[in-house]
Amino acid sequence: MNVTAPLEATDFVIFGGTGDLALRKLLPALLLRLRDGQLPTRTRVVAVSRAGLDDAGYRDKVRGALPEFVPGVTSGEIDDFAARLEHVCLDVDEPDDWHPLGDRLRERANPVRVFYLAVGPALFGTICHRLDEIGLVQPSSRVVLEKPLGHDLASAREINDSVGEVFAESQIFRIDHYLGKESVQNLLVTRFANSVFEPLWHATAIDHVQITVAESVGVGSRGGYYDSAGAMRDMLQNHLLQLLCLVAMEPPTQVAGESVRDEKLKVLQALTPLEDLDGACVLGQYTAGLVDGAAAPSYVEEVEAPSRTETFVALRAEVRNWRWAGVPFYLRTGKRMRERCSEIVVAFKPTPHPMFPGSEGTQEPNRLVMRLQPDESVRLHLVAKEPGPGGIRVRPVSLDLNFSQAFGAPSPDAYERLLMDVVRGNTTLFMRRDEIEAAWRWVEPIIRGVGARRPRPYAAGTDGPAAADLLIERDGRSWNEDVTR
Repeated sequence: MNVTAPLEATDFVIFGGTGDLALRKLLPALLLRLRDGQLPTRTRVVAVSRAGLDDAGYRDKVRGALPEFVPGVTSGEIDDFAARLEHVCLDVDEPDDWHPLGDRLRERANPVRVFYLAVGPALFGTICHRLDEIGLVQPSSRVVLEKPLGHDLASAREINDSVGEVFAESQIFRIDHYLGKESVQNLLVTRFANSVFEPLWHATAIDHVQITVAESVGVGSRGGYYDSAGAMRDMLQNHLLQLLCLVAMEPPTQVAGESVRDEKLKVLQALTPLEDLDGACVLGQYTAGLVDGAAAPSYVEEVEAPSRTETFVALRAEVRNWRWAGVPFYLRTGKRMRERCSEIVVAFKPTPHPMFPGSEGTQEPNRLVMRLQPDESVRLHLVAKEPGPGGIRVRPVSLDLNFSQAFGAPSPDAYERLLMDVVRGNTTLFMRRDEIEAAWRWVEPIIRGVGARRPRPYAAGTDGPAAADLLIERDGRSWNEDVTR
């Protein structure tokens, strides 16, 4: 039974309230939390945008959008939620536009006020300072910053400095929705609540680790942003490095407060600088192909301009500490891949001696596979004897924990969990300033080093360029192909 603790009444102020993120993720998450009674009736949602909408116009817009993004919710539930919505038309750069927002929020004082900045990072500092100027920043206020937080270390520091002039670090929530996924949190539980794994979680037992975040979609409407960012900035610097930290970090004193973030920072600081870029990093860009049997255009066709922006990156990283010395971490991410799949594979070392040398079948090293999407699950791959008389036949089998089957309900969206953690003031699953800057400090030299490279082409609907296979095969390993999934 999923029990949710009630929270304080909150003002959610969403800058970019008519944008894709608000309509697709933020508003559906709030609707579901309100419907389930976790947020009290005095909670309200104030959308801020430049769209010339009044409250009624915005509510109509949301009513039209939500059925697509919240299947199974009734029209009555949508109407109840829409009645809580308000809209303020505001141009961030116009000081006089801000007073109506201040007047609106001061009409009714809720204990907690959350400012969600679902806008470009160039506006983060300006918005925070304007909020302070009109007296809307209180000790109980929080600000949520969407990625990307800058495009390099210098710009990330500039944003952090500007926001930090208004909000204390404890009030700043730098969101990475991957950390809100149930399966990612289950990674922590798998490691630290089961005594069978932690004694094996080091270089003497683990051969290597793979982290894959593959998307079958292209850049779509995000072409303008993506062409200036690429896979390295859009995915590797944040999502993949955060997952690496959760796999590699030392046990915290408790999974709460600053303990987790302290240990993640140590991992980022221990990453070995990537010097052999030719041998340890592969960039790719998708060409036209087939995805799920349908024709898919090339990246150049989607952005409608010649481009050397990478849509795929694979690299070999190492964590330079006692626990992980000599264990490679293979990271890869790409768009227009064969399937949508995010997973972490912990590959254990093979048995030291072949006890069944004359047996038929395949003996494979054990693997722990944590699937983050689309079907959240944990699988432990073992080798077992196939039933039958005569000689010994062995084959790989798996112990499979599928979360929706085990707990009788699909996992909630990551934003539902993360938004409620913001209201609680719980920063555990959010990135701290020093984490962000440590990640940029490691990634930025790689971006500079491969800047002149032309990405290798790969057809849409495949697993990326062939060079990515060579990167891991050069070490006598291969990317995970889970035949039982």
